[in-house]
Formats: sequence, structure tokens, C-alpha cells
Amino acid sequence: MEMQKIPQAGYTIKGLWIAGLQRSLTLKNALFPFKLISSLWTSRKIIKSFKPDVAIGTGGYASAPLLKMASLRGVPCLIQEQNSHAGITNKWLATHVQSICTAYDGMDRFFPKSKVKLTGNPVRQDLLDVHSNRLQGLSFFNLSATSKTILVLGGSLGARKINELIDAHLPYFKKHEIQVLWQCGKIYAPTYQDRTQENIQVHPYINRMDLAYAAADVIISRAGALSVSELCLVGKPVIFIPSPNVAEDHQTKNALSISQKNAAILLHEKDALGHFETIMNDLLGDSQKQNQLGAAILALAKPKATKDIVDQIEKLIHHNQ
Repeated sequence: MEMQKIPQAGYTIKGLWIAGLQRSLTLKNALFPFKLISSLWTSRKIIKSFKPDVAIGTGGYASAPLLKMASLRGVPCLIQEQNSHAGITNKWLATHVQSICTAYDGMDRFFPKSKVKLTGNPVRQDLLDVHSNRLQGLSFFNLSATSKTILVLGGSLGARKINELIDAHLPYFKKHEIQVLWQCGKIYAPTYQDRTQENIQVHPYINRMDLAYAAADVIISRAGALSVSELCLVGKPVIFIPSPNVAEDHQTKNALSISQKNAAILLHEKDALGHFETIMNDLLGDSQKQNQLGAAILALAKPKATKDIVDQIEKLIHHNQ
């Protein structure tokens, strides 16, 4: 995605011939040493020609060779760990960098405590006014203010299991007069687009997420790092259904770190079909619980995350001058 989006934003991007190391025996791993050597060599040339004042990594496997070569050339380095459980790349890079920005408490169990700075993850600033924009959100999506609204998110591409769960409960939503604002994802739009009806809106992608959040009473979402950070800022009751198919089960760990603080509900994908109605009935029938969940997740928000991360970057630059 970044190979398209970054040039569209007016920035140059260079790719590395690198991939993650597979955890099972596979022929793909046979190429890994060659990809790593190639990426280290390319990274060395990039650092030498570009002459950066600072190098920043965000945990992807492409960060590893670039920050390794930057550190060898004396360039100050910073990594941002977005998840509640540190990834392999960032754990390996921790000894080579000067600063580590994290989004969760207790990350010194993975990194040297002296390097860790709790900043949060960068989030879109238009979410700061979500609570004051409820009526605008309802109007924008043509929703009723007298019925409960559930916002369903599976990411821009969609989440198959969440889509199947919502599809299976269309009669439940109709029976209880629940409105559903359903982002099914571009991949699944042909399958679910015709599910749109009086109380169900199906969208391949929602451009005005600020107004979608504003209109929602309850949000159902995956638990990717940036999604979790956004939902903390939104401060609405959230049911996390983490994907079990991501590296090191990061999404489950992210959701667990929030649910253990009684700030969200964790519903495992394997249990979703059997427990969904019970959870929804309990939540929608208990306004006190809704308020408690919303207040608790809002208390975890880091609205100044971008500024705090930039402050750390500037400190590294000034310290190196």
C-alpha cells in the first residue's frame, strides 16, 4: 500500500527486497539470507546518499536492515512500537536505537527502560470533537436519533469473519430496531452490498470516519494498533473481535490490554457466533455499562501522541548536532 500512497502524497519512496522470516519450514525461508544481504546493501547506499539526520522505524521487517545500517553510520535512531506486545523487529533493533516510543504501559519488559517513552500512537485529529458532532453524524448517514446505532469496522479491505457474523444477525438487528453502519470492506462489497435495507447501511469504505464514530452508540472492530488508539480517543463502548491471523497474535494482545482495564469487551472470533447476542443484549440494555466502558477507554487515550513522538525525534537531532 505504501508504494502507492507515499508517492501520491508527493514523497519519494525506495523499496527493499525483504520479507518476514516464516515461522514454519518453507521454501520461502531459503531466499531470506539473500534478501537480507540485498536489503542491507541497498540500505547502506540509501543512508550514504540521503545522509539523514535521524532514522525512524515502525516495526515492519523493512525497518530492520535500514535502521541497522543507519546505526552503524552513527545516525541517531528511533523506533515506534505500536502494539502492546513488541514485535520481533523492534525487539532486535532495541539495542541499536536511542529512543523507543510506545503506546502501552509496561513495555520495559521488552525494551531497556531508559529508552522507553510512553507517547501513544499517532491518530487523526478530527476525532477530538467526536462527542460534540453526534447530531451531525446521524444526519450525515440519515440515521434515527431514537434508535441505537452499531458501527461495524473490519478495516479498509474488510474482515471476513466479522462480515459473516453481522450477516448472520440481520434478523436480530431488525427485531430489536438496531441501526447498523457496516463497513464491509472493498473486497467483500460485491457479497454484502445488497444487504442494505431500512436499518442496515453497507459501505465498502467510510470516508467520514469522524462522523461515523460520532453517530455510533457501540463499535465493533478489529484490534489493530492504530484502530485501538483511535477508539481510545473516540471514547465509545467497543467490542473488539481481534484477528487471530496476524503476526504473534498482536491483535488479541492489544484487545486484552484494553479489556483487562474494563475499558472494552473482548470477543474472540471463535466464540463470536455463539455469544454475540448475549453480549449485545447485556450492553445495549445497560446504559451505565455503556457509560463506564466509554469513560474507561477514553481515559487511555493519548491525543498528543504525534507531537510527543516528534518531540523525541527533535531531541535526537539536536543532541547529535
